[in-house]
Amino acid sequence: MTLNSFALAGFACATLLSAAMASAQNGAVAPSAPIKNVVLVHGLFADGSSWQKVIPLLQAKGLHVTAVQNPTTSLDADVDAVRRALAQQDGPTLLVAHSYGGMVISQAGDDPTVAGLVYIAARAPDAGEDYPALTRKFPAAPASAGLQWSADGYGKLSEQAFVQDFAGDLPAAEAETYYAVQQPVGKAITMAKTTVAAWRDKPSWYAVSSEDRTINPDLQRFMANRMHARTIVLKSSHVSLLSHSAEVAGLILQASGE
Repeated sequence: MTLNSFALAGFACATLLSAAMASAQNGAVAPSAPIKNVVLVHGLFADGSSWQKVIPLLQAKGLHVTAVQNPTTSLDADVDAVRRALAQQDGPTLLVAHSYGGMVISQAGDDPTVAGLVYIAARAPDAGEDYPALTRKFPAAPASAGLQWSADGYGKLSEQAFVQDFAGDLPAAEAETYYAVQQPVGKAITMAKTTVAAWRDKPSWYAVSSEDRTINPDLQRFMANRMHARTIVLKSSHVSLLSHSAEVAGLILQASGE
């Protein structure tokens, strides 16, 4: 081997090492083989129908998709619902969450069948972290002012807050449709803390909503940066899975290795 050959070989090795280190740093190494199972986890003030535009885009690429119906009564109940869905999958699975669902997949994501985590404008607290305290480090999101509690301890967003702040970039009639299926939130969720942060050990992706009025976009960027997630930014309200479904599906497909 000539001196030039040695130099070229050395350069190639250094380049590969640099690329590997960069991938490890952002924590979002593409899977060696495509992941065929995707479990979708909705957030608060919504149900599984919030994924209805994303699901057919994933199915068209041959993915096996399951949308969990969280009871949204407590974090433990929601994690149990996701674990039941994971038990029904055949092979490695990608967990995808919107909004509060990020807490759920951070907790449930330690399941050995989970190959990666995708966060869509989602919460991503560390293990044992006080999420409400974390939010107070950033300006309050306007939607929080519209949260109304019933006498029996369940919360819902007012119609105005839902249409304008939660789903502000949807046509009004479409936003009203999703308002009609809003699920009440159990008070216990507001005090819940995850005991696991699966994103510390699993490859992660994050879609930031830059026009979000439900979770501060700067808080989203902070959480995405902290987990070294591969990140995209969408000019979207909180419900990017509805208003930017093609881009959200594209991120999920990227994470699946398709």
